[in-house]
Formats: sequence, C-alpha cells, structure tokens
Amino acid sequence: MPNENNFQHDELSRKSPGERLTTAELTGGALPESPAWFEGMADCGTRLASAGVRAIVLLHGSIHGSDVFGMQRLDDVGGLKRGYSRGVSGVDALLAAMREGGNGIPALSGGLKPPLLNDDAIRKIVDDQVGEAGNFTSAYTTLFQQAINKRLPQPIACRRILWTSEHHHLGRAAAAVRLLHELHILCETQKLGKEDRILVQAHGQAGLVLALASNLLCPSPITKRPKLLGLLVTFAEQHNYADLAATARHIEPLLADHSLLNGATLDVVTLGTPVRYGWDLSGMGRLLHIVNHRNLRTDGKTWLSKMELPQVTMEMPIAWGGDYVQQLAVAGSDAVPATEAAKAVNKAVWEMVEPYDGFERWLECARRAVRFPSEGNCLLVDYKDCTNSTNVHEHYYGHAAYTRLNAMYFNTSEIIRSLYQDTER
Repeated sequence: MPNENNFQHDELSRKSPGERLTTAELTGGALPESPAWFEGMADCGTRLASAGVRAIVLLHGSIHGSDVFGMQRLDDVGGLKRGYSRGVSGVDALLAAMREGGNGIPALSGGLKPPLLNDDAIRKIVDDQVGEAGNFTSAYTTLFQQAINKRLPQPIACRRILWTSEHHHLGRAAAAVRLLHELHILCETQKLGKEDRILVQAHGQAGLVLALASNLLCPSPITKRPKLLGLLVTFAEQHNYADLAATARHIEPLLADHSLLNGATLDVVTLGTPVRYGWDLSGMGRLLHIVNHRNLRTDGKTWLSKMELPQVTMEMPIAWGGDYVQQLAVAGSDAVPATEAAKAVNKAVWEMVEPYDGFERWLECARRAVRFPSEGNCLLVDYKDCTNSTNVHEHYYGHAAYTRLNAMYFNTSEIIRSLYQDTER
C-alpha cells in the first residue's frame, strides 16, 4: 500500500511477507499470577515505558451475538438460498458451519445485540457470558495494569474499550471515529505529547476499525476522508445519532491539522483480524499483526492458511489450522445493518473501502488464504488451542486464544520484541 492509502482495500497478496514475518509457539512458562510471572510482566512494563509507551488500550468486541463470520451478507446475496455453491463440494456444509444458530456460538443473554454500549453494565454481561474468549475482561485489564506497572514510578495508563461489534462497513467506520475521539481524550487527560506512544491491542474486527482509523489519520489532505466523515454526519443527523455527528465534527479539524494525538505516536497490534482494509502508516507509528496459525499446507507456503474444500469443513470444528474467523470473515461477508437507511449508507461506505461483493467474490477472497495485510510486521503463533475437541466454547474456531490469561505474558513479550526492541531508551 502507498503511504497515502486513501481507504483502498488491501491487495490480498499471497507473496511471502519475507523479513516482516516471524513465528512463535505459546509455551508453558511461569503460571499466570505466580511470582515469576509477575516479575516477567514487570520487566515488560519497564521495557514498554523505556520505549515511550505511556498508554495502552485494549479494544475488543463480542464473539457472541455479532454474526462473527458475517453470514448475514452472504445469505443476503446468495449462499444456500440461491444455490451459489454451484456444485463446489463442501461449500454448503461450510456455510452452515459459519451461520449463526448452526456454528455453536450463542446469542448474548437478554436479547442483547449490536450496537453494544461501552459501559460497565454491558461489559459485565459480555464478561459473564463470553469470559476470556476474544474478550479483554475487566479482570484481565486490571491484572495487566497491575502487573506492568509494578516497578514504574509513572504508571502506564490502561483502558479497556468494548466497541459496538457492528460487523459491517458503517459500524466499523462509526467505531473508527468514536475510537479516535477516545484517543484524543486519552492524550488530553494523560497529557501525552511528542515523545509519548499509545499502544492499541485490537482483537478481531476491532483491528479493521483501526485500519480505517489509520486512513483517517493520514497527514495529507486525502479526498475520501471528508467524504467518509460527511456520510457519517449526514446519516447521524438524519437518524438521531447526535453523539456520532458531534464526534465526527469534533475530530475533523483535529485530523486536518494533525493535532488529534497531540504529537503522540499511535502503535497498533491486531489479534486475529481478517485481511480487508488497507493500512495507512503515514500518520501512525508501528504495526504488528498476530494470527493464531498452524501450518497444514504441503506446498511450502507456510504463511498462508489452508482453504481446500471439503477438507476445511472437517478441520474447522477442531480449529486444526488456527483462526478460522480470521480466515473466513473476509470481503463479501458481513452482518447486515438493521434499517433501510443504515443499509443505504453502509452501501455508500462499502463502495469507498471494499471493491468486493457477492458470494463468488467472497469465496475468491477466502481461497486466497491470506493471513496478513501488506503493511506491518507479521507474527504467526501456534496458541496450542487445538485439542481435537469439537466443543466450540473451548476454541471458538481458533479466534479466542489471543485474550486468554495464559497468553498475556507471551503476547506482551512478543509485542515488545517486534515493535520496541530498537526503541528502548
């Protein structure tokens, strides 16, 4: 991607990431919350602070109740309803395994559906029902903050943000605007400036929210930024989303004069994020993509996932190849907005950011088997979450491992190694 990406889609290159790529395995190590574990996390905190990290944001949605594979759009345009499988063996079974109601991932309790509010009550519901599965729980966040700040005279601020979990273009674009507003407030309250860094760890499609945010942060006067913000403001004003309209209006001049982060640098780590939107690094710092992956290929292209039908329908229920949500929730899939007005503006955003639509284009993107976008460092990790169990709650098709307590120290160490080894001062 060029420096001024201007909301282009990723090119979905199957070429080796080369020097951008490293691999690792989650090993046993010290038990979480043991003295040795706390010492290791304290070391990580010291190294993060030495690299200039002053704030860490843990951004996530909910796997439950959000159509995490994006089957609503596939059903809308084809799928089983219109026989789009066209004789391709295993497609019907794969779609059935991805669909809500058939994939074993339950709805949220009490009929709760996106958009989810980022408040204590909703976060508690998600924590109680989803636990550590793709979710930075309150307990995780508190422990993380306590552990990394053990030796620091100036603590690193830690924030947990639950994004709305609206898995469509409009939802992600609105979430990007709201997130940038939150980061602006964080910079003001923590008095962050030119020498400081903010690190955002984003799980799943929260990483796509950051990809859009990276384009909004471009320091050049790109043409699609005012267009996107204008679409959101118009929609928000016409349909009683006053907070979204006000937020978009507030951040637009801050983006234009590059003052939104008050000179601080934004670093991003994505965890199991599908490859869709292109990234723009011209207005941000460092970027790392972590994907749960076990190589099943025999052609030597170990950096790609394996997407062979009908075999994938047998591999996916035990998460044999790693993260199947990351692999399959690609362009063409999505949840569908609830109203006709939202569908219309979603289509307008779609036309700006993603050139792919239709069942066959989704299948084409999925078959590219790409684990990483064209920008950023890449880390393939075997999180050891394949136990041959078909109990979805144990692995959520490989999408849950990143945010579990047993991975906290490992992830933090790998992030430091990849992003900050040469910046510690």
